[in-house]
Amino acid sequence: MVTLFEINEDNFLAVRSLCVREDQRGFLDTASGILARGYAYRACRARVYGVAAGGEPVGLALVRDLDEEPACYELQQFMIDARFQNRGYGAAALRLILAQLAAERKYDGVEVCVKETDAPALRVYEKAGFTDTGYVDPDVPDCKNLIYRFD
Repeated sequence: MVTLFEINEDNFLAVRSLCVREDQRGFLDTASGILARGYAYRACRARVYGVAAGGEPVGLALVRDLDEEPACYELQQFMIDARFQNRGYGAAALRLILAQLAAERKYDGVEVCVKETDAPALRVYEKAGFTDTGYVDPDVPDCKNLIYRFD
């Protein structure tokens, strides 16, 4: 069973050791980098979720509030450790994160920016109901901006 958990001094080292495959490292930050971003973006109500399967840390995600237009939640980083990929943990964790944000409902949706060459991530997001906004960020023109709208 996949669950989300708060990262604290008891599980920090286990979370910090999580990493993706070598060929995925260009798509997102390290676990330590994601944790640091959570701290750096604290003024934007950033929160880092730990992802566990069977009580063992398997991944983490960073969500922050994006108050500029379009105002939404931004799923800025989302990773499942290489040892635990292709088991459905990412899809299950994404559903849990979306459910938490939908219950909070500060915004109408969640946005994520994904490299066009990261086909597995694009598939996970599209299966969850994310759609392409059509927007091309000039700072990252090789990325697709996807949005998930709460019903």
